[in-house]
Parts: sequence; C-alpha cells; structure tokens
Amino acid sequence: MEKNDKDPDHHHDHDKSKGEEKGDVVSDAHREDEAHQNGSSKENVDVGNAETDHDPGDNNVDSQGEETQAEVHQTLESLSEELDQLLTSLSLHKEDQQDNNTEEKGEDDYFQIPQFVGKFLDLFEDKLSKYDSGEPKTIWYQDPEETSSLLEAVDRVSKLMGLLLNTKSCLDHHEPLINHAGSIQQRAMAFLEDEFRIILEESVVKEPVVASDDSSSQRKSTADQQDHLQNDAVVSQDHDQMIVPECGDQEIEYPGYPEEVVVLLRKIAEKMKGGGYGWECREVYLVGRRNILMRTLKHDCEFEKVSIDEVQKMSWDTLEREIPIWNKTFKDCSSRFFPGELKLAEKIFPGDDGSLFCIVTHGLAIQFLGFAEAVAMTKRSTEKLFKILDIYETLRDSFPPMEELFPEELRSELRNEVTSARSRLGETAIHIFSDLENSIKSDSSKTPVPGGAVHPLTRYTMNYLKYSCEYKDTLEQVFKSHSKMEREDQEESAESGNSAFANQLMRIMELLDVNLEAKSKQYKDIPLSCIFMMNNGRYIVQKIKGSAEIHEVMGDTWCRRRSSELRNYHKNYQRETWGKLLGFLGHEGLMHNGKIVKPNLKERFKSFNATFDEIHKTQTTWVVNDEQLQSELRVSITAVMIPAYRAFMARFGQYLDPGRQTEKYIKYQPEDIEDLIDQLFDGNTSSSSTATARRRT
Repeated sequence: MEKNDKDPDHHHDHDKSKGEEKGDVVSDAHREDEAHQNGSSKENVDVGNAETDHDPGDNNVDSQGEETQAEVHQTLESLSEELDQLLTSLSLHKEDQQDNNTEEKGEDDYFQIPQFVGKFLDLFEDKLSKYDSGEPKTIWYQDPEETSSLLEAVDRVSKLMGLLLNTKSCLDHHEPLINHAGSIQQRAMAFLEDEFRIILEESVVKEPVVASDDSSSQRKSTADQQDHLQNDAVVSQDHDQMIVPECGDQEIEYPGYPEEVVVLLRKIAEKMKGGGYGWECREVYLVGRRNILMRTLKHDCEFEKVSIDEVQKMSWDTLEREIPIWNKTFKDCSSRFFPGELKLAEKIFPGDDGSLFCIVTHGLAIQFLGFAEAVAMTKRSTEKLFKILDIYETLRDSFPPMEELFPEELRSELRNEVTSARSRLGETAIHIFSDLENSIKSDSSKTPVPGGAVHPLTRYTMNYLKYSCEYKDTLEQVFKSHSKMEREDQEESAESGNSAFANQLMRIMELLDVNLEAKSKQYKDIPLSCIFMMNNGRYIVQKIKGSAEIHEVMGDTWCRRRSSELRNYHKNYQRETWGKLLGFLGHEGLMHNGKIVKPNLKERFKSFNATFDEIHKTQTTWVVNDEQLQSELRVSITAVMIPAYRAFMARFGQYLDPGRQTEKYIKYQPEDIEDLIDQLFDGNTSSSSTATARRRT
C-alpha cells in the first residue's frame, strides 16, 4: 500500500467531507495498515465510511454498543441492499474519474470502502461453506429463493471485484480487501463450476428409446431385423441414481432437461461469465455434453466408436452387425441428437456462435463419415452390396438436415467428406455388380445338378437381383452418378432408352441364360436337359413376376419371350420322352391280311411296359419343385398318354387270351398309368416300389 494511504492528513481531509462526528479516521487508517501488514484477509476492512469502521473479525472492539448490537442481526440479504448502493456509488465514481481524466493525470481520488463489505463477504463465504459441507449435500437449487440469493450474491461479488480492480484508487488503497474478495470469488466460481457439472450430468430425464424410421429395414433379412430390435433394448439403469428436479407432466425431449434446469444452467453460466470464468464454464459444458452424448448413443443405439483401421480389420460377420447400428445412430443424430445439442447450447449460452455445438458434435460427425468410407474400402464381395447401399442411402437422406446445423465453414468441410464417402460407396457398389457378372461367367462347374433341379447359380443370381431391385431407385442414382461406363455402354443406354442400371441387369440376365444353356448340355439325357431348362426358366420368371421392382426393369416383353421359350422346352421334352412311347401304341405291324399278328401284339405290349417302366423309374427321381410346372407337365402327359393307351387297349386287348396271357402282357390299366404319371418329378428314388403297391391294391 502506498504512502498516502497511511497519511493521517490525507484521511482527515477526505473524511471531513463525509462528517467529522463519525470517528477518528487516522486511527482507522492505522488499523487498515496494520491489517495489511498482518496479511489477514478476514480482518481486512477499508475505511472512510459514514460510520466508525472497526475490525469485523475482532469481537473485543466495541466502541459503540448499539451499532455492534445491530450488526449481530445483519444478514446476507440485508447487507445486499447496502452493497448494491455501494456498487452504484463505485460505478458512478469510476465514471467521474473517466470524465475528469483523474487517472490519466495521476491524481489520487480516494474512495473508501465501508465496513459492511467485509461482513457481506464473510457471510457469503459461510453460505458457500454450508453448501460444500455436510452429508447429504445441500441441494441449494431446489429452493428458488435460495437459488436467487446465492446467484445474486455471486453476481455482487463479481461486480465488486470488477469495480475494485478497475478503479486505480481502490487498487492503491484496498489491496487486502481485493485479495479477500478475490479469494471468495474464486471459491464461489469453483463451487458453481462443480454444481454446473453435477446438474448437467445428473439432471437428465431419460426418454423412452425411439426406433428411427428406417424404411430400408423392411427389405432386410430376419437377422438384420433382429439387429434393429436389439437397438430398442431397454436402457441400462446404471445412471438412474440421479437428483432430478420435478418436471410434472412436462414432455421432455432430447437432451432431456426440464425447462427449469435449463434456466438454472443458463443463470449459472451467466454468473460465471460475469465473473470472468466463462471459459471454465464452457469447458465443463463441452466435456459433460460430449460424455452424455456418447453415453446416450451407446444406450439408445448400441453405438461404439471404431477407427478406420478397426473397420478394415473386422470380419464381415462383425461388420455386418455394426452397419445397422451405424445407420440408426447416424439417422438419430441427424433427427434428434444433434438438433437437441444445438438447441441446448443456444439456450444455456445465448448468443453463442454455434462453436459449443460444433465442438461437441463435429468430431463425431467426422468419425461417422470415416466409418462409411472405411466400409467402402474393405475387400469387395457380392454379399456386401446391400449394406453398402444402406450406408449410401443414409448419407443421401440424413446428411442434408444434419449439415444445416453447422456453420458454413464446417458445413463445406462435412459436405466434401460426404461427397467423398458416397463416391467411394457408389463406385464399390458398381464394382460389386461387375464382380457378379464375372462370377456368372466363371461358373463353369462340370457336375450337373441331380434331377435337373434349379441350379444354385440361378437361385443366387435371381435372389441377388431381386434384392438389388428393392434398391432400384438408389442403384439408378448410383449408376448415373458414379458409373465410369465405356463409350459403347453409354451409347447402348442412350439407344435403348433404359438406365445404366437396367442395362446392367439385362446383361446379367443374358449371361445367366448363356451359362444355363451350357450347363444343360452336361445332361446326356435330352429330356432331362429340357426339364433343367424348364426348372431354371420357371424359377427366373416367377422371381421376376413376384417382384414389382425387377419386373418393372425387365418388362412384360421379356417375360413373354421367356414364357415362350419355356413352352418350347416343354414340347421338346414331351416329344423326346412320350413320343417314343406313343409309337408303341400305333397300329402299324399288328395286322396282316386283316388279321391280328399275335406275336407282334405281344411284343408291342412288352415293349410298351418296359419303356414305361424305365421312364417311370427314371423320371420319378427328376425334380420339379414348382408345383404349377409339375402339375402342367403331369396334366399334359396324361392328356396325351391316357386316351391313346385306352384306345389301344380297347382295340387290341381282346385278342389276348384271358388269364395268364392277359396278366403277362397287359401289365397296366389306364388308371394305373394315370396314377404312375402323378408320381413323376417328385425326386423320390423309392417311388417305383410304392407304385407297384398301389397297382396291386
């Protein structure tokens, strides 16, 4: 403290203007100097008040009994009014100094601080001690009056410090008081910082978990749907031990704070900022909200951060489970979590330029996009297509509303990241289709499928195309935006009027046709090769007719042409198999000079029986799984064979002697033939013995 602070004349002259009857200012100044030398912040009292000042920490000093008795009943609230008046006076004093250029001239315009300021600081410190101590901790903010009292007291201390530190005369003469007030202010700010953190982290009212509207989930496998159901699991109860202000019937949306809690957090933030601790408050907010957001994503969406390296090292089974979680999390962040974070930051820190929201969410958004790009960079395989398209659709549909939340400079960065990720995903999807073409071309298995059944390649390709066409609009966009077609392919698309994706689909179908035609030649039995082509052709047609999306791409003309080809295979089968058997039922060679040649007739019956038995034995092992095709084949065979056999029996059966001769040569009645035809194409190797049993009953 400077010399003039100890000068009795200086104090005497100044105090005369305040009133000589109020005490000996020289002794007061001496006491202030002594307190400063002792370094006692508690006993730091400034002088010059309209009343006689004394040490508030010294209970033995009681020069005026009535005033001391009044001081005993002083409270924080009663002193607050006096302090407000003092702050106003200090503020006016500061303005006068600035107007008169007192500070610039180096003049010492002394301003005395009353004794009650020290008392106010002591009472406020006692209040803080009460909140800091005791079990359980006092919940000050559950009492509106107590909340208002505490925060206003903090505000007064901050204003006092601001004026003291910015008034030269105060800096020169009241250093102990400034130190004492600064210490209490630091304690108050540390207290508010802790309370802000606790309220921020523990006052969240949990929402029921809401499944995001994922339209693509309807086209997923059962396993994928179960993945989505798992995301709706009940949130863990680990963090339920919270002190939550009553919110009545108020509907709470993410981030889940009742309105009165948001107001309280805003008030604390304002008081901390007013005291010069705004940065500390923001730092607590950032750390707290980042932790809460990540905890929410884990509970609601089962989301865990994974690095690009981790994604690329994952097995496909693991990654396949991670992708639906990523999709749900990204969509929920776009629609709920990120908008909620932006609104919360704006409410607690009005006038914030969005930086708080950006710091909380930007890193997570970048991590999301890194995951998408990492998936696109994994080793390609056909089974990855649909998950890749899911990610592509999520970015396409959910990123636009998300980017609107960010300021332009970050929005541009995120948009570039999304463009890069979508480009990689789109190119990967196109390459996967090319890989499908190559897999069809290279499928040159030499082992025929038993019984002429549908080939696994046909099943795989058609199911793949069926599911692909459920993403038809997305694939159209992918091929249009990311395809690097050769010039001839571009010309083909332009001439046909079809999209690039439709032409790609047509090429795959043509490759499959060529491959199946080659595989049909692996059967030495021509009728069986016809059954094989009918089975595969019918399967293809039914798949296309059963999917509106793929039918729209392939069109009615293609379906009619394929149906016509199936009829031709049917005719070829019937001619190759049953035409030969019908030849035994002709009349040629059975008559000579108007008489039946019995040996020829007997041989004819024997040949018919043997040939029919062989057909039955062979073709009951053949497979026609399509019930309609199976029924069509049996009906057409019956329509040809039964009338011819019945007519042959009626014409020539009478020429065989009844008894042993009839039983030997007429092995089947027309009804038996019909029953045996109904056993064909069951893929049952034991059907012949069953047919015999049926015949004999």
